[in-house]
Amino acid sequence: MSNDQGASAVPPLESRIHGCLLGGALGDSLGYTVEFDSITEIRRRFGPDGLTDLTAVDGGSHFSDDTQMTLYTVDGLVEALEWANSGIGADVNACIWLAYLRWLASQGEAAPSSAPVPQPRWIDSHEVLRHRRAPGSACISGLATGEMGTSFRPVNPDSKGCGTVMRSAPFGLIPHITPDAVYKLSADAAALTHGHPSARQSAGGFSLLIHRLVAGDSLPAAAAAVLAAVRALDGVAPELPLRLEAAVSLAETGRLDPEELVQQLGDGWVAEEAFAVGLYAVLATAPDAAAPGAPEDHFRAAVGLAVNHSGDSDSTGSIAGNILGAYYGEACLPADWLEQLEAPHVIRGMADMLVEVTTA
Repeated sequence: MSNDQGASAVPPLESRIHGCLLGGALGDSLGYTVEFDSITEIRRRFGPDGLTDLTAVDGGSHFSDDTQMTLYTVDGLVEALEWANSGIGADVNACIWLAYLRWLASQGEAAPSSAPVPQPRWIDSHEVLRHRRAPGSACISGLATGEMGTSFRPVNPDSKGCGTVMRSAPFGLIPHITPDAVYKLSADAAALTHGHPSARQSAGGFSLLIHRLVAGDSLPAAAAAVLAAVRALDGVAPELPLRLEAAVSLAETGRLDPEELVQQLGDGWVAEEAFAVGLYAVLATAPDAAAPGAPEDHFRAAVGLAVNHSGDSDSTGSIAGNILGAYYGEACLPADWLEQLEAPHVIRGMADMLVEVTTA
């Protein structure tokens, strides 16, 4: 694995923000096509290598609740930063909660009358975000309580599904805040729907990884820093460092076949497994001096590896795409895949809003 980002210059923040959000949506879209299929069924449908090209999806691609909730995370952060830029302090987690309540309504679910009624924003005007794309049960049930969960009083206290990790990349895209602040913002937002320590810590760790990449770390250095940070957490859920350690170690040995990937790292339905599979796929396919490659080649290989298994393929693909987009910027995004992407104007629109409020 190399520190080299390819022939292009270090990407600016704007490119990393667009790359992260678009990359996550591409990985999500590839994985959503096969999310509920076994690897046997994936091979039957797409051949022995599985689904490795978004252009092979008949009838166009769709992204899932992973991208929907990621964009609503962006919107909550944008609203908080809009208040901050106008000189008024805002509770960031409350803004995230209000954004998620608007997403809940978009899924045809009603919060109880005790919950606040958020004012509509630009993101709510897009029909594509109102399609119900197999949303996570804990995300729905946690928000439907109408209670603003916290790490001290979580809703769904035993839930550790990957619904926290897959939506948390945007916290790592905010510049000029400390790593500790990134982790806390992300973990606090995870507690809005999931109470298990691994769900919150996995989300915080993933956001911290994105933050380190945006700050200029190499992929191996960012992974090592996150692993060290996770190990040092008070009350760390032991399964999280174990899965991340396995991901880093296995990446050094090359690519696992899909059956072994699930056996070694899990199927991605829970938070630490989804994080580990996405990270492993990125590290295992990274170019090095012996086998240099273009950012786009790395993206195709990593996302293909991340989604072809009997598990939560859209979430693991989304995580891998977020990581690579944050690292390379838009340079890694395959143009032919972008042509297949559903509603790119919505994703770019939210990316533009985040760029505007973070560079104001």
